[in-house]
Parts: sequence; structure tokens; C-alpha cells
Amino acid sequence: MRLNPLLFFFLLTFAVIGQLYAQSGSASGAGAFYDRGRVYMVQEDWYAATEALLECVRLNSAHAEGTAALAECYYELGEFDQALSWVRKARTLARSSMPLANLEATTLIALGRLGEAQTIITDILKREPYNLEALFAGAELDVARGHSGDAVIRYREVARRFPDDKRLLLSLALVLCSLGDLEGARPYIERALLQHREDYRVYYYASYIEAKAGRFPQAIRYAEQALDYKPGYKPARALLASLRYRSGQFEEAAALADQTIAEDRGDLAAWYLKGMAYISLGRISDAMNILSQASGIDPNDEFVRSALEDLILSNTSLEDPLRTRWASWHFNRARSFRSRSLTDQALFEYRRGLRLNPYARDRLEYAEILRIQGYPARYLEELRFLRSNNLNDPAINDAIEAYDALLADALYRRWDADPVEIAKRHWKVAVFTIASDGAFYHAEAGAVGSAYVRDLLIHDRNIAAPDLTLKQPSFSTAFRTAREEGADYFLIVTVSENERDLSIKGELFVGRTGSPAASFYTYRTGDDRLRNASRGLVDQLSRALPFRAALIRRRSSQGLIDKGRADGVKNEAEYDVVKKGQSVIRNEGIGLVYSPEDVVGKLRIERADEEVSMGILTREGFFDRIGIGDEIILQNEKPADNPADAMVDPELRSLLRNLRG
Repeated sequence: MRLNPLLFFFLLTFAVIGQLYAQSGSASGAGAFYDRGRVYMVQEDWYAATEALLECVRLNSAHAEGTAALAECYYELGEFDQALSWVRKARTLARSSMPLANLEATTLIALGRLGEAQTIITDILKREPYNLEALFAGAELDVARGHSGDAVIRYREVARRFPDDKRLLLSLALVLCSLGDLEGARPYIERALLQHREDYRVYYYASYIEAKAGRFPQAIRYAEQALDYKPGYKPARALLASLRYRSGQFEEAAALADQTIAEDRGDLAAWYLKGMAYISLGRISDAMNILSQASGIDPNDEFVRSALEDLILSNTSLEDPLRTRWASWHFNRARSFRSRSLTDQALFEYRRGLRLNPYARDRLEYAEILRIQGYPARYLEELRFLRSNNLNDPAINDAIEAYDALLADALYRRWDADPVEIAKRHWKVAVFTIASDGAFYHAEAGAVGSAYVRDLLIHDRNIAAPDLTLKQPSFSTAFRTAREEGADYFLIVTVSENERDLSIKGELFVGRTGSPAASFYTYRTGDDRLRNASRGLVDQLSRALPFRAALIRRRSSQGLIDKGRADGVKNEAEYDVVKKGQSVIRNEGIGLVYSPEDVVGKLRIERADEEVSMGILTREGFFDRIGIGDEIILQNEKPADNPADAMVDPELRSLLRNLRG
């Protein structure tokens, strides 16, 4: 049947009208959700804003303003991957928008994609040389690259055009503060306070800077003022709790942490602070309970677990079931790493577990890794330790017999030198943190970081880290403690962190003089960042110290030294033989000083075994003056790297990022 043309026209007209009406309704609905989202954004209710804006773009996927606002919300929530996705969608809808280009650049900086961010910032500044947001992004990029000094120069250039900009004043104050120029920071924060008397953010940053200067009473007053203007401002409450803790007001710090936990049970930093406050109050059982609950929320939080394990170590016996329980977590992780051939990570976890429960049968798995790595003598030592602690296992007994036979031709047996008796650490490095350098995201972060570093040094065969109080009141007390202990060097550990990133700085000083020796620095992000940063710092320290050993046996022109392959000794390597007691630590920097007359010979390695090495001795001069106990030294060809000009400060990055908007 043929359709009537008039009827067809009316049907088509009604269809078009209906479609236009539906589109109008969708657009109108999208606009309403956008308006609602913007209201929530002004109130800084980012979750509610995100919900409204998601509905906006669902109804109208081409809503440019809603898409851009959604990107901002995800940025504020710290979901930078999502923020980048949405800002790039927004830029396809508004290609010429400079604010969106700036948002993409700052998001890329937050993600660590600095090269891409640089390209965008450069492009913006070519078009608009005085684009304020791009200039801020450029300074933030400098900070992310560890060039805070360049950021100060950039900020000061901007200040000539925008002398009263609140964000600029606060940024300059924060960066100068991070560089240690606290007096230089003061005028900027005072100007911001004068011009923005009712801005809670200004009081928050003023509190932070006063705290960095060690002026805690004033810092507390500013933090309280920030909360007066905005009672629910979590960063100010967290800062105030940290300040109360650092001022010795532990009950008040715990109460503030309770407020945060009541609002957000997933806030691990608040749980941790409450646990630390209870420890300081002597409420050990309560602290264990709090930290155990926190570890149940996130078993991978390194600060919570470290504090809990230290409590267990200092307050329980070796037979306590708590030790077995918490050690097993490390052993399970170690097996997971081992299954993926991540040997170094597995070794770390086994050692952390054995620190809690040294008699665990899991030691056998640890020993097996040592065997696979080519250290049969150390493998045998571990097996004997297990047998000495009444672990009667036929397989262990058989392995001991087999490796006893295998090592019959080992150098230490041929030279009658028991590795356990001759083992000596030729460097003594004290590890400290300074109380006034406390971080704010985790209380006592410096103490936890220095404890990690010292624990790692226990397994360095050439460095002894004496068991001294980690937290020192000042540099002078750290110097005195190290000197009285007879340490060659002392290491001051400083931790900077935010919710995602962590950096550790280690400043090494000569124990005898207190003069600077070297600086080490590591930056890590993601899971296990405290562990990985600590390991990186220890590796730098170990590489920086010159090789040092001792001549322990001599047979004519052959000599045996107390270091082997496990310590980096290689065949054909040649060392100075220095008269015993004649080498001294440099007054400044890293190294040993001795006169040419004190070099009594050379040693060229012929065979490097696991624990000891044998080489050919060649005397210096007409007389043979080489004797047992003489030092075997290899000076480093170049001094340790000093990365001080490229240190990324995660705490500063987080503060600057939160200043945006």
C-alpha cells in the first residue's frame, strides 16, 4: 500500500519536533547538573561535584564546561589519570582554551610526565608570554625536577607583574621555606596574611611555615584560625594534630586523630598518629591495638607496620605468638617476590620477617636464596643456625654434610680462618635523624626512615651501624654522640613525603670533625616506596666508601684478606697495603689519608672466594715491612655524587599542587 504524502509529512514533522524536544530537555537537564556541580565545587565537596558533573556529561557528552569541571574535580581528588582523560576530552571540545591547556600541564606534572608538561607550557607561553597559570605551572615543573632555586627565580619574575597575587605570595614563601630560607619566606607569608585576613588557606600555609621554623605555639594558633574559618578543613586538622604531637600534647593529638577517623576510617595517617601518640603516653597495649587495626585496613602501609613491629620487638618475648603472626606476613611476601624472580625484594622481606621471628623455619628459604646467589658458605652458616636451634630435619642434616664436603677446598679452610671469627666491618657509620626535621604527613617519618636505613646496614658486610638513639635533639648532639662512639661517619636522615611520593636525603658527616662528607638522595613513588628509597640510600653510601679490608694471614708472598666475592673482591684486582694504624679519615669529604711512606706493599688478587680472598704480595722498598693486620685499601677514583641540586621535595610538591585554584 502506498503511503499518503500528506500523512508522511505530518509524521516526519512530529518526529523532528519530538527529537528537538528531547534534545532540549537533555540539554536543559545537563545544564542543571552542571550548575549543581559548580556549587559543590565552590563548597569543595569534590565527591558530590563529581557525581553531578558525571550526570551532566552523561546527558550531554558535548558539554565542554561540564567535562572541564569534571577534570578539575578528579584533579582535586588526586585521581590524576582520570583527570588527564577528562581534560583531554574537554580540550577536543574547546581547543583554544588556555585554562584547559594549563590544567593538562599541571596534571601531567602530578603524574610525573614532565617532558609532556614542558611541551604544553612552552606552547602556552609562546602564545601568551604572561599567562599567569602557565607561569605557575612552569615553576611547579621546576620543583618537580628538583630545581627549586629556578622556581624561586621564576616566581620573583612573575611577582613584578602580579605583586599581590595570593597564590604567588604563598608559593614563594613555601619554596623559600623548603630551601631553608625561613627568614626570606616570612615577608611573603606576612603580606598574604595582611591582604587575606579571612582566608583559611593562608592561615594553613602560615602554620606550616611557622612549624618549619620551629615556632610551634604560633603554628598552632594559625592552624586553629584556619579551622575557625573552615571547621571541616582536613589538611588543617591533620597539621594541627601533628603540631600537637610534636609539641608533646599527645592526648590532644590523639583526640584530633579520632575526629578524622570518625569521618574517614580509611585515613591511615590519622590511625598512625593516634598509635604514635599512645606510644608516647605509655599506653602500649592500646597503641598495639590501634596500629593492628590500621594494618588491617591497609597491610601495605609501611609506616604503620614499622611502628607496630618496633612495638612488638621491644615489648614481647621471642616466643610470643604475635611475632610469628606478623613475621608470617613478610615471609608470604618474600615467597611472592621469589616466585617472580625478584630476589632483592625477597631477601628484604625474609630479613624483616627473621628480625621478628629469628627461629622461624622460613630461614631455610632465605638460606636457599643465598645458595642460589652463589654463597655456599653463608648458606651453610644458616643451616647450622637452624640445627643449633633444635630443628632436627634429615634434609637439613644431609645438606650440611654435603656442603661441608663441597667447601673442603675453600680458602678459609685451607688457611684455617673461621669466617665468623674473622668477619669485621671496617667502617662505622652512626645513623640519626634530627627531631626538628619532622615531616607532617607521618609523624616521626625521619625516625622510621633512619630505622630502615640502619636495619639495612646490618646486612652490609663492611659497615657497622651502632645501636644508638636514632632521634637526636640537634646536629650538635648527633655529632657529639657519634664522636664519643668512635664512629667514622654519621648520617643524618631526612624524609619528605606526601600521600603518593617519598624522598630520603642522607647527609654524611665526618665523625671526628663534624665536617660535611657527602650527600645522598633517593626518590620513590608507588608501593614499597619507603623500603625502596631506604635501599637506594644504603646502596649509594656503600658505593661511596672506599674498599677496606685487613691482611689476616701470610705465607711467604701469599696473603689472605678478610673480604671476598660477597664484598665485591674480584680476581686481578690490585690494592694498597698500608701499615696498620696509619690511615686516617679525611677531615672533610669521604676517603682515607695516608702518606706514601705508609704504603708497605701491593696485593694483587689471585683467587676471590665467597668470604675471603688470596693474592700475591709485593713489597714497597728494599725491606719487607708487610705484617698481619695491615690495611688493604682501594681508594675511590672519584668522590661520591652529590645530588643536592636535583632533590625533589614531595611535601612541597603536594603543598603547591593544593594551592591551585
